[in-house]
Amino acid sequence: MDNERTTVVTIGNEEYTLLLTTKATKEIAGRYGGLENLGEKLMKSENFEMAIGEIVWLITLLANQSILIHNLKDKMHPNEMLTEDVVELLSTPVDLAGYKTAITERRSIRAPSGM
Repeated sequence: MDNERTTVVTIGNEEYTLLLTTKATKEIAGRYGGLENLGEKLMKSENFEMAIGEIVWLITLLANQSILIHNLKDKMHPNEMLTEDVVELLSTPVDLAGYKTAITERRSIRAPSGM
């Protein structure tokens, strides 16, 4: 997969590749109005619970992109999709902070020029 748009995180004891696809970009745009608004929303969430919810939603969305691609290519051996509940149960607040940092430092989520 394209290294510029991926980041690997560990959820529970399993590694997941967070991948920014056109599908994910469309869902992010629907929720935030565009990729450029995502960073602002994550940094300025009104409360801790909302901030956690947004990060969990984003991690789930991005991790599921690589699962969807795997399932598309290997229909005989599909992987189970992550849910927000699973991400919440298998992570800690410290993990979430690390996931957020991995995304922002790696710049996996950034608006291409012209978007």
